[in-house]
Amino acid sequence: MFYPSRVQAIGAYRETSMNMLNITPIRGERKPGTAAVFVGIVGALAGLMFGLDIGVISGALSFVQHEFHATDATLEWVVSSMMGGAAMGAVIASRLSARLGRKRSLMLGSIVFVLASLLCAAAWSVAVLIMARAILGVAIGILTFTAPLYLAEIASERRRGALVSSYQLMVATGVFLAFLSDTAFSYGGHWRWMLGVIAIPGTLFLLGLSVLPDSPRWLMMRGHNEEAEAVLTHLRGDADKARDEAAEIREQLRIPQRGWHMFLENRNFRRSVGLGMLLQVMQQFTGLNVVMYYAPRIFEDMGYHNGAQFWFTAAVGLTNVIATLIAIALVDRWGRKPILYLGFLVMSVGLAAVGAMMHLGIQGHDKQLFTVAMLLMFIVGFGMSAGPLIWILCSEVQPIKGRDFGIGCSTVTNWVANMLVGLTFLSLLSGIGHAQTFWLYGALNVLFILLTVLFVPETKNVTLEHIERRLMAGKPLRSIGQ
Repeated sequence: MFYPSRVQAIGAYRETSMNMLNITPIRGERKPGTAAVFVGIVGALAGLMFGLDIGVISGALSFVQHEFHATDATLEWVVSSMMGGAAMGAVIASRLSARLGRKRSLMLGSIVFVLASLLCAAAWSVAVLIMARAILGVAIGILTFTAPLYLAEIASERRRGALVSSYQLMVATGVFLAFLSDTAFSYGGHWRWMLGVIAIPGTLFLLGLSVLPDSPRWLMMRGHNEEAEAVLTHLRGDADKARDEAAEIREQLRIPQRGWHMFLENRNFRRSVGLGMLLQVMQQFTGLNVVMYYAPRIFEDMGYHNGAQFWFTAAVGLTNVIATLIAIALVDRWGRKPILYLGFLVMSVGLAAVGAMMHLGIQGHDKQLFTVAMLLMFIVGFGMSAGPLIWILCSEVQPIKGRDFGIGCSTVTNWVANMLVGLTFLSLLSGIGHAQTFWLYGALNVLFILLTVLFVPETKNVTLEHIERRLMAGKPLRSIGQ
């Protein structure tokens, strides 16, 4: 359809997008944020893709090992090849999201995700499976880079914490659903179905993306100011607020530096990039993903067999979902730092207790259940804190002209750290012992409490533009949110 002027095109865009989102414009006041919540939920489904992939591989490993006679070292590569691909995907996503936009980058990632899932299911050798997992990782890297960035840029400061937390909720939900799927397919040993079934929600996610608007901040970076203001008006439900927010974004975009050049020339930007990378290292070395990737193996070591290990693995996934709901409820009330303190403390206690039980011996039903309870306590600590809050903070602390680059660095760091964890866990178990491995991760969580005190800012109810102004003024990192 042809529109004789850009203003008419913007008006038509607003009306069309409202119709696509099933939101009827009404005269007078409208509840603000309705559209933003809907868009946020759809955007957060990218996390579901990540969670599904984490979950399905844990259930398939024992069957893959049996069919291809794979060693523990080979299994570590089956798990970790996805993280290596994800690191590459995150690097690619930095350019994609800047040039194509957040929405189109998510669509491209979902297409690759679907195709790679089907290739995993059809793998005729371990080498092919590792290659397919690496391609799947590229898709995951694109999605995990772009989704939090997109969510942070469409959310208002009052809803930003909960909205970006919804991304981690989708990750946790994906893990849980995959664990349930694994349990169902495990009775027949159908590991190919475990790996291939995630193509179905991947396809549904691709369809859902078609109704999303572009990020208003990205639109303004490309010079589409009127279209960006129309999107903001639609998301906020308030034209005056949208104009004010657009003015703030426009002011920030006057900064001449950008990306790699900004990193080289601006010390304050280097500080925010370093903080984002540190936060991702903290998240990965809590030990959560080793539990997710190797949960059935861990429960077998506790003495559970004959399918029980898969049901306990599903319990881990459900606990993670419930704990993430706690984070969504509290993150914009308590703030980021208090929840991180509590989460790291709970995780360190849970892992220390699991290590102690493995050191003393887990013979007997009561001891087994206590050990499982302590492991689930660790999951609660992660799900309510480091899981969602690290992604929130990484999307908040980067200045707008360097946000793609900064989040790209932190996301690559996430996947490199994730890969190191996945590549070393089974080796640590056989090298230093089960108890010592869990004690090591427990000690790291204590260290992360100190790092939170020293470097992490409190960003509750603070606009992204205010955070950027304090960062560029040279304020200490822990103070840029005040």
